[in-house]
Amino acid sequence: MSGTTTAAARRRRETGAGANRWVVLVVLCVSLLLVAVDATVLHVAVPAVTEDLTPGAIELLWIVDIYPLVCASLLILFGTLGDRIGRRRVLLLGYALFGVASAVAALADSAQVLIAARALLGVGGAMIMPATLSILRQVFPARRERALAIGVWSAVAAVGAAVGPLLGGFLLEHFWWGSVFLINIPLMLVSLPVGRLLLPESKGERDGPWDVVGALMAAAGLFGVVLGVKRLGGGEDPLSLFTAVPLLAGAGLLVAFVRRQRRRRHPLIDLTMFSRPAFSTSVGCIVLAMLALVGLELIAAQYLQLVLELSPLETGLRLLPLTVAAMAAGLAGAKLLQRFGPRTMVCFGFCLTAAAVVTLTAMGGEDNAPLLLTGFVMLGFGLEVTLFGAYESMLSEAPPEQAGGAAAIGETSYQLGAGIGIALLGSVMNAAYAPGLASVSGVPPQDAAAAGHSLGEAYEVAARLGGGPGEVLRSAARHAFVHGLHVTLLVSAGLLLLGAVMALRLPRAMECGEPAGPAEVPGPRQGAGAPARVESVR
Repeated sequence: MSGTTTAAARRRRETGAGANRWVVLVVLCVSLLLVAVDATVLHVAVPAVTEDLTPGAIELLWIVDIYPLVCASLLILFGTLGDRIGRRRVLLLGYALFGVASAVAALADSAQVLIAARALLGVGGAMIMPATLSILRQVFPARRERALAIGVWSAVAAVGAAVGPLLGGFLLEHFWWGSVFLINIPLMLVSLPVGRLLLPESKGERDGPWDVVGALMAAAGLFGVVLGVKRLGGGEDPLSLFTAVPLLAGAGLLVAFVRRQRRRRHPLIDLTMFSRPAFSTSVGCIVLAMLALVGLELIAAQYLQLVLELSPLETGLRLLPLTVAAMAAGLAGAKLLQRFGPRTMVCFGFCLTAAAVVTLTAMGGEDNAPLLLTGFVMLGFGLEVTLFGAYESMLSEAPPEQAGGAAAIGETSYQLGAGIGIALLGSVMNAAYAPGLASVSGVPPQDAAAAGHSLGEAYEVAARLGGGPGEVLRSAARHAFVHGLHVTLLVSAGLLLLGAVMALRLPRAMECGEPAGPAEVPGPRQGAGAPARVESVR
């Protein structure tokens, strides 16, 4: 009797059948929060890391960039692996790796160790991110409830991105820089047993072998493309060896990956999903929304700190309404989607964001707090509405057995959009800013050319010149930056309106057919390919 009871309890733990699905959502959101916070928490710690570990310029760049680079590269690999061996299993392995890597990063005594630890954090993040969305797809089979769950999930993502710098700043005021990593460990120690107990296991189709070669091709191709895009965003020469080679090699590998998947009887990713207008359009909308968001946030932060001369804390507080508005949109997204449908919702989100961007073109050299508040609230709400509608449509359109691969595609689109946004809008900004400093009265041509690289460098040159020429250069640089900002905002508005047109291919109404019966999840102790029917998580 005892053995039977123990076996039954084990089966319930393995399938999550006894867990409340809203409790499962909380566990998944905690997972996402950790990954989102870790993506931004290091930014404020860079000066302290530089002082302690004294990394070279290249090492410092890798310390900051290796985490998102590795994470973006491996999303498809681990998303499809979860479909094969079990999404909960991959998620729990990601928890464990994330905790171990956090400890190594916190105690790193050299730049090389910190880079390696950050790379491991990227591997753990790539295991966690698609698994949270694919398990959410399994736990909430009814689309209405799933829409609400995705709204909460996306609101948590917005909170994590905003909390990272604030939490990092607080910890640095009271502890050493390693504390920004150490906070992950107790949360992971709680998440591992709770996740093992409550999260349901699910798998996709198990026909045919897992395409290991294809997974590695996708990872290497994405690594090259993301690395090249990041270097472009950093202002590197597009024709330089270390920019062009990764970009071209990565693009070539991705083309080869697509051709390989089309030929295989059991592909790693079912590319026929892209033939569905709702799926391919949703992916495109995610790319365009992130392209606008990340580039604008970066430029807005520079404007607040360098033009308005606000402190980092004041800058964070000015950007806080954007995050609060995004949270509100995430929580209201389910009702908006049910009321208006994906097409209207995503179109409205793009148009509202474009209106916010055009409103912000009224920013000048003087502080205008009401204008910034209005623009950032519109921007946060519009972008989150767009992302919510696109993610929900993409995930609902994908077959349940391809949930991991679909989630990985969505997250990869998110990362690529962010990287392309920094590169594209940064290039537009530089092209509009530099000509304003080509000839400044009383400033030597070589100094004017150096000032044309960035506003921060212009301030350094102005301080070195001093006196009247320094003041003239500083004023000219501020005006040139504001002009460049206006041009960049108008380009962003055009891209956002393009997204609104693209969203017209989405379904007009939200189809909310309830699942016909209980969810079908492969039992972990069944024979290969034998499905075990379990009740949906209640």
